[in-house]
Amino acid sequence: MKLQKAFDIVPGDVVAFVGAGGKTSTLIALGHELAEAGLRVLATTTTRVGIDQLDLMPYATTVDEGMSHLSLALGQNRFVFLYDFVRGNKVHGPGTDYIPRLLDSIDSDVLLIEADGARGLPMKAPKLHEPLIPAETTLVVPMASLSVLGQPLDDEHVYNAQAINERYGFGIGNRIKSPWVAQVLRDEEFGLRGAPPKARVMALLNQVSRQGYSRARARLIAQFVLRSPHVQGVAIGSVRGVDPIFEVQRHVGAVVLAAGMSRRMGQPKVLLPWTKHKTIIEHIIDQLVLARLHNITVVTGNRAGEVRQLATRAGANVAHNAEFATGEMLSSLKAGLQAMPPYVSAALVVLGDQPRIQPKVITQVLTAYAEGLGDIVAPSYQMRRGHPILIDRQYWPEILALPPDGAPRDVIDRHKERIVYVTVDTDSVLRDVDTQQDYRDERRLAGLDE
Repeated sequence: MKLQKAFDIVPGDVVAFVGAGGKTSTLIALGHELAEAGLRVLATTTTRVGIDQLDLMPYATTVDEGMSHLSLALGQNRFVFLYDFVRGNKVHGPGTDYIPRLLDSIDSDVLLIEADGARGLPMKAPKLHEPLIPAETTLVVPMASLSVLGQPLDDEHVYNAQAINERYGFGIGNRIKSPWVAQVLRDEEFGLRGAPPKARVMALLNQVSRQGYSRARARLIAQFVLRSPHVQGVAIGSVRGVDPIFEVQRHVGAVVLAAGMSRRMGQPKVLLPWTKHKTIIEHIIDQLVLARLHNITVVTGNRAGEVRQLATRAGANVAHNAEFATGEMLSSLKAGLQAMPPYVSAALVVLGDQPRIQPKVITQVLTAYAEGLGDIVAPSYQMRRGHPILIDRQYWPEILALPPDGAPRDVIDRHKERIVYVTVDTDSVLRDVDTQQDYRDERRLAGLDE
């Protein structure tokens, strides 16, 4: 995946890179990407970069050359780096107060800014005067390199290590662990410091191996970072690669449809016992948690009080579908989507009567979405589409606008070209509990026969 897609960059964006672990390399790689896509890219720094970095720019010019020269250079080179002066082996940028003038005077499509310094180290806690993020920034990218894992927490390996120790008590000299990296990146006083309130925040974990343990650790760090609602996503990759981003972890919510009347069963299916101590609805929530989904909303209807009590005890949120008695699945899905927090990027639609749902299937669906393979992701067993289905937020307005006699599949089928199917090895994605015989069959297939 390219950096532009991972960060959702569009013309007009002002992007500020902060933190440590490859900011300059990322800025340069993204600048070349955008220029090759036909955009006019202006880059600068509000701090300092090494003088050797100028050789990597297609064209570099100074503030003293004037706006007319800068505009002409953009037209000829498409990617231009602007700086103020050189002192020693450092290139100094024009500072944050110059950014509004650039935006008003220069017709660039995207402005890229290195807004922080870290002496080339893989992780950073900013000092009191850092970072230098302009107020006009629309996207902030806090960074860290996974090469820091296992290294001592000291000034040789971490910029401003003492501040991290004072805040968290990790201990100077102790080996850095995955949760420590996440804690620094998502901290309002460290990784998120200075981010304008309306700016998007997309973190980047750099120097990750495409396969193996390194990528698994990066995913774990990303999940910890996403506990902050201020971070829209975490890109995982290695910016020096041809396709630098392997995946982008985002906030994904689960909408569990548990409002049905269950007329053929004679009792609510979700309240039936499944394991010795858990009902179907509790078991389904447990599987979602095992798949590391945390924004879980159970939509209630019939016998809402009992379902609510079980769902909240299992750690889920609850939304009530007031139209459960007359509405179909669509009314419940609408209630669930409307209850999702605004920072959630996609919803996993989970049927409350599929008790054999498996974490590995959920993970397959989530991974396909994270890798950018599709905006709608569905499991497929023997060429048949099943559940749970993941639906990106961009399609929610169409679902919410459907008439009462509509169905979610109307929107899904309308965007067939955007669907990606993940092949699974279990028919659990196709089967649900509609009758007492279904219930007995599902328990038998799950190995739960008494």
